[in-house]
Amino acid sequence: MYSSHLTSLARGAAHPAFALQSNELTLESLFAAQPAERLPSGAAAFWEGDPATHLLQVAEGCLRLYRVLGDGRRAVIGFRFVGELIGISCYGSYSYTAEAVTHVRIRRITRTRLQAREQEIPEIRPLVMAKMFQEMDAAQRHIIVLGQLGAEERVAHFLVSAAMRMGGEQGEAVLIDLPMTRLDIADYLGLTIETVCRAMSKLKHHGIIALDGRHSVTVLRLSDLRSMAGDVDDLSGFHDQCALAQLPN
Repeated sequence: MYSSHLTSLARGAAHPAFALQSNELTLESLFAAQPAERLPSGAAAFWEGDPATHLLQVAEGCLRLYRVLGDGRRAVIGFRFVGELIGISCYGSYSYTAEAVTHVRIRRITRTRLQAREQEIPEIRPLVMAKMFQEMDAAQRHIIVLGQLGAEERVAHFLVSAAMRMGGEQGEAVLIDLPMTRLDIADYLGLTIETVCRAMSKLKHHGIIALDGRHSVTVLRLSDLRSMAGDVDDLSGFHDQCALAQLPN
């Protein structure tokens, strides 16, 4: 029963920037009580391999999460926005570097402090565990994106995920703020910058998106974009099948 409860929590908050459930206010209040720390663009909240002594929440801005491969290349594994957690680890050290994309404010709580509060407030532990399930699920879905989708589908999927984080619904235009660089997006999707730019230009040509400068995209036809991205992670539930659609040449 405990396991099913955690699973339902993880599924219900697959994109934690959407909205906090009422029972998450306890976890929120813990971070709200911590002092805010400011990081300039390019600064690291922590480095891959550092002791995992803290759990962090993003209070403002955006961070990129990345790992350095054996040959020195960077692999971006995700981005975190306001309200989202970073630093969740099952081990004694952080498995990735968290670096500020923009000017960022974060709040930290030590694991020792968190564990003490878990003893006082039992509801906290399943909420933290739910966040771990979310990260595991997101990692699995990203493997599918990289392994099964073509370049255009990957870009479409990335934009759909960003649009849904902004609260977009099918049938309406959604303005997406993309503070990360095209190189960040390319590294996240396993593509080159040129391929990412070509894919976005093609989406623009077909009237699916409008490009509003380097860091803003307006999704004009969200349903078409979702159809192209496939059902790797339908936000109303999880699907086992992935229906892919290609744009015409």
